Amino acid sequence: MEQIKANHLGRANFKARTVKDIIKPAKSISNQVSVKAALDEMQARAIDSSPVIDQRGELLGTLSKNKMNRNVGGLGHDPKTEPVEAHIEKNNAYCFEDQTIAEAEQMMLNAKIGEVHVVTRGKLLVGTINIEAIAQKKRWRKRLEPLKSRG
Repeated sequence: MEQIKANHLGRANFKARTVKDIIKPAKSISNQVSVKAALDEMQARAIDSSPVIDQRGELLGTLSKNKMNRNVGGLGHDPKTEPVEAHIEKNNAYCFEDQTIAEAEQMMLNAKIGEVHVVTRGKLLVGTINIEAIAQKKRWRKRLEPLKSRG
């Protein structure tokens, strides 16, 4: 991953802050459940996708409601008995909780995505971070900068 350097405006402090400072807890789905159970859980939470973890809590990938509906229903599989394991998208971007916010932001911008899962160095799921939370943190810091210069 590309190392991000502080800019000339002195915002190194923001760039040095870590992802765990603005992380949002993530609810996940176990890789042991059926497609129907996963779809029911996603419906109850009003979400279209969800991270999937194993019994240790390790991030395995993401489930997409649309993909499961197409693949399971379209191919005539029984969603009550079909395991979610075969429907996990495994090539998802993620970042580590100890990476800087600037690194996570750059990764999302490069990948053109708005949210990534956050994991420990052992790949245990911790939560998510999104580009809007980063932008909000930047706006908040800009409002405080004039106050700091008065002191």
